Amino acid sequence: MATKLPGTPIRPCHVSANRMTMQRMRCSRGISATHFKRWGYAGRERIVAGSRRGLAIRAEDGSSSAAVADEGQGAGVVPEYRSPAEIKEALYHSLQGINRGIFGVASARKAEIEGLVKSLESCNPNPEPTGDLEKVSGCWKLIYSTISILGTKRTKLGLRDFVSLEDFFQTIHIDEGKALNTVNFQVKGLKLLKGQLTVVANFKVTSPTRVEIEYQDSTIAPDQLLNLFKKNYDLLLAIFNPEGWLDITYVDEDMRIGRDDKGNLFVLERA
Repeated sequence: MATKLPGTPIRPCHVSANRMTMQRMRCSRGISATHFKRWGYAGRERIVAGSRRGLAIRAEDGSSSAAVADEGQGAGVVPEYRSPAEIKEALYHSLQGINRGIFGVASARKAEIEGLVKSLESCNPNPEPTGDLEKVSGCWKLIYSTISILGTKRTKLGLRDFVSLEDFFQTIHIDEGKALNTVNFQVKGLKLLKGQLTVVANFKVTSPTRVEIEYQDSTIAPDQLLNLFKKNYDLLLAIFNPEGWLDITYVDEDMRIGRDDKGNLFVLERA
């Protein structure tokens, strides 16, 4: 279905001790253990919620102080966390109820997510991910993207009431230099017909963090789903075609973050 391109040699990843120490120092600042002991998990939820109202919380030596920003100016301000695990916990909390952001996100929530993502990127344990592609190999599930389907696009694709957009998976085969993107759909009007769009792309490493992606092929199955999207297939492909370059800005054992040449942000968890 796709032409196989020669893979790029994999280089071992060398990260200096000083660099990793600096990353840990950036991640260790923030709310003290005493602060969380007093508030617990519910306290962390209040901190995240407070950031949406423009409440910036800082804690030093076990104490806390709050500064309330003017309405609209503090949107997206997030507290500092003690570890990547706490940032990820807050990020998962912030992603609840927004359907991966595909149909739009309120500006305050979007700014909050961006702030949490940037905090996580600053703690990246693998700053040169393309040097060891095993870390990105395998199947990943999209949990957030700034790509959105709004207005007439959503109407043309029937993604309001007739067609439901289900899970989005990306499978990376590093031995073949290939990425397989699968977008699942469910059609309510056709006895709950299920189908998928599959986009095949080749990739090659161009820097310690970047890969260049080349579109190869795409298919829709079953035929009923193809007939449904046939009129607007170019629109559908324009939304989900990954061609261009992608920077891998964070990757660990269960989460990956990327930013592409179109300014889009992607957050995925290992499936």
